[in-house]
Formats: sequence, C-alpha cells, structure tokens
Amino acid sequence: MSLADLGRFAEGAEYEAEALQLAEPTHRPYTIGFAYRAAGMLHLLKGDWTQARSLTEQWMAAFRPGGINLLAQAVIASAWVLALLGNVAEALDRLREAKELLQRLTRGLIGANHGWNSYALGRACLLLGRLDEARQYGDRTVEASPLRPGIAAYALHLLGDIATYSDCFDAARGEAHYRRALALAEPRGMRPLVAHCHLGLCKLARRAGKREQAREHFTTAITMYRGMDMQFWCEQVEAEAGPRAQPQLRSDRGVPGSVSRAGAGKGIDRVPRSRTYC
Repeated sequence: MSLADLGRFAEGAEYEAEALQLAEPTHRPYTIGFAYRAAGMLHLLKGDWTQARSLTEQWMAAFRPGGINLLAQAVIASAWVLALLGNVAEALDRLREAKELLQRLTRGLIGANHGWNSYALGRACLLLGRLDEARQYGDRTVEASPLRPGIAAYALHLLGDIATYSDCFDAARGEAHYRRALALAEPRGMRPLVAHCHLGLCKLARRAGKREQAREHFTTAITMYRGMDMQFWCEQVEAEAGPRAQPQLRSDRGVPGSVSRAGAGKGIDRVPRSRTYC
C-alpha cells in the first residue's frame, strides 16, 4: 500500500522528488516510468489533478516504447485524470486507446493489473457518464479482488458513487456500498478513502433529512481532509454542507474555519458539479 493510499501526502512528496531526481539520469524508460507512475498517483489521489495530468503524460511517454501492460495502466490513469479535468474528448480518446491496449494484451481481459485497471476504468467511465460500463468495471473489480481488500474497498466506493448518481439514484444500495468500503478501508488506515466514504454518507443523510447523521459524517470528512491537506476535497465537503449549515457545524463540532479555494486557475471548475470526483 502506498503512502498516498494512507493519506501521507507530505511524506510521499519528499520521496516523489527524490525518486524523480534519481530516475531521470538513468535514461532507463522502466525506471523513469515507475517514478512518474508513483508521482502521478500521489497527486491524483490527493486531488491535485493538473499536476497529476503532467506527471501522467510523462509516465505514458516513458512506457510507450515498452510493454503493453505498463503502457495500458498509464493510459487508463490518463483517461481518469482528463475526465476529472473535464476534458471529455481527450478522455474518450484515452479510454478507447486503453481498451485497445487491453484487448491486444489479454483478448479482452484486464490482465496482470486487473483490479487497479478495472477500478480506474470505472472511475473514468462514471465521470464521462457511461454508467453501465462503470458499474460493470466496479463489479468486476470486487469479484476479482477477494485477496486484495484495499482494491475491493476502492471498487465498493465506486459502486456507491454510481448508486447515488443523479440518473440512477438508489440510497439504500449506495449506503450499503459505502459502509462496506468503510469496513475495509478503516482497519487498513486508508484515510482518504475513509473520508470519501463519510462524504458520500453525509450526502445521503442530508438528502434523507437526517441532520444529525449528516453533521457527524460532515465533521469526520472535513477533519480528515484538512488533516491530510486535501484542499479540493475540503471545498467539496463544505459545499455539500451548504452556507447555512457550515457555521453551526463548526461551532457545534469545533471544525476549523474556511479553507482557500482549491484548484483555482487549474481547470478543476470544468468538472460538472453534479458528478462524483474521486
């Protein structure tokens, strides 16, 4: 499990800088590609998508002369990042390229990185409004990850986001997926995912008029996001609480004051507000 999965982004950033500094002088695509892979995922999971895009492009460039499996993973990550940034046409191009690479590699199966690849494909499809495909990838990831509970937790959270998408809203199913993801993520210290689950549960509770439950999930999510310096996600959870609810939530629960707008000038605003991001 990476430092990014654990929410240790500041520590991960130190290793990122060192890894890139050591990798570049080797002029070895494999070494350079893996350094950019780690750096790209760090920023992707934190919510710094503009930086993630730059690193993902270099990750792809390093692996293009090499094996299809390594390149496919980079292309899938690129599709996800581009979809997050709202670059729909480019994201669809990457999605098509990823599927072609996977077909060449395994005749339609996901292959060696089955779990991560199918999860990331599901994320990209959800952001692009391809709900049936997203659900298939999410289900496939859960089925393929009985011995990889961390990947299964990510996939269950994806399925929760799909179930609570405006076009196919199912509160009971969404809550069940979020709680299953939470049960797997919490004991493994996967703090960003735990916070995302609480954000999802906050939205459901608020929609159902369960104000106390919404307040509790809000407090947990915002406290965790701030503790990990996940600025974009701080903004998202505060926006979910609404302007009237936030002062009461802060005074009742001791949540710190407002944060600066995350991602200003970085293209993040192009992502539709009605969609789920992580």
